[in-house]
Amino acid sequence: MSLIANLVIALIALLHVYILVLEMFLWDKPAGLRAFGQTQEAATASKVLAANQGLYNGFLAAGLFWGLSLGAGGMDVKVFFLGCVLVAGLYGAATANRKILFIQAIPAAIGLILVFLS
Repeated sequence: MSLIANLVIALIALLHVYILVLEMFLWDKPAGLRAFGQTQEAATASKVLAANQGLYNGFLAAGLFWGLSLGAGGMDVKVFFLGCVLVAGLYGAATANRKILFIQAIPAAIGLILVFLS
């Protein structure tokens, strides 16, 4: 079970690296505009805010990778960062876009369940 939990955590971490790239570097480019449903004007106006948000997603990814690097001793780190991802996903789904629930919050909840079952 811990192998499956670690695979899910790695996928969540990679997703957050991808979100970092979208928000920090591609926000006002075609890929970022499509991913976030932005107009060029809105993306240009919010580019600095998006880069800041992308940095936070990078911290989430780094924390998850850190937890994975600690092996069995990283359970507390994994739980903490998965909890952060879950809360961020719930907040984003409630305030920004409901699909964040399925992209971020539910995978984090699944990861938490798997960690506790390991």
